[in-house]
Amino acid sequence: MGVSNNITACLNFTALLCTIPVVATGLWFASKQGAECARLARWPVAILGGLLLLVALAGFVGAYWNRQGLLAAYLFAMAALITLLLALLVFAFAVTHGSGAYQVPGRAYREYRLQGFSGWLRGYVGDPRRWEGIRACLAASDTCRKLGVESAFFIAPEQFYQSHLSPLQSGCCKPPTACGYTYVSPTVWTNPANTAADADCGAWSNDPRQLCYWCSSCKAGMLGTLRDQWRRANVALVAATVALVVVYIIGCSAFKNAQTEDLFRRYKWSNT
Repeated sequence: MGVSNNITACLNFTALLCTIPVVATGLWFASKQGAECARLARWPVAILGGLLLLVALAGFVGAYWNRQGLLAAYLFAMAALITLLLALLVFAFAVTHGSGAYQVPGRAYREYRLQGFSGWLRGYVGDPRRWEGIRACLAASDTCRKLGVESAFFIAPEQFYQSHLSPLQSGCCKPPTACGYTYVSPTVWTNPANTAADADCGAWSNDPRQLCYWCSSCKAGMLGTLRDQWRRANVALVAATVALVVVYIIGCSAFKNAQTEDLFRRYKWSNT
C-alpha cells in the first residue's frame, strides 16, 4: 500500500472505533426504554450505529486492500449516515428542549407537568391506546412497588419528603403535593385537603393497580424519564458525531491523495 492508502486505512479504522459509542448508546437506550415501558425511538440509534459500523468496516477493508470502488462507496454512504445522525441529534435536542419539572417547597424530589414538555412529546403520551399499554406495563413493573417495600425506611413523613424520587416515582406513585393528601406510606395517602387544586387529585387511588397511573403527572413523569435518557445519550452521540465528521473530512483528503498517487504510479509505469 502507498503512504496515503496507509493513512486512509488508519483513518477508517479510527472511524470504526468512533462508531462503537453510537452502537453502545443505542443498545443502552433501547434497554432502558424497555425497562421503563416506553417505545419512543427505541431502536433507531442502535440501527444507525450498526450501519455506521458496517460502513466503516467496509471503508477499512477498501483502504487496506486498495479497493478504490469500495472506498468511494464508503465515502458516499458515510456522508449519508453522518447526515442522518446529525438530523437525529437536532431532532432530539428540539423535542427534549423543554422540561416539565418543577421544585416543590419542602420536598427534595421534583414534580412534573405536561405543559413544560414539547408538543411532540405530549402527543406521544396523549394517544389513549399507547398510554393504556404504558400504564399496564407500569402497573406490572416494580417502579412503585419498590417504594412500598422501602416504606419501612421512611418512619416519618419528613424522611419521605427528603428522598430523591425518579420522575416516574414522583409522577405515578404518589398524588401531587398540591392536593394536600396526608402521608401514610409512600404509596398510601389519605384525606386530601384541596381536591380542586389539580385535576389529578381525583385520579389518585390507594389501589396498587391504580395509584396515579391515569394522572397527567404520571405521563409527565414518563416524559421526564425519556428526556433524561435522551440528554445522557446525546452527550455520547455528539462526541462520536464530531469525531466522525473530523475523521471523514481528513479521510476524504487522504482518499484524494491516494488517487493522485495511483495516477502518478500508472503514469510512471506507462513511461518506462
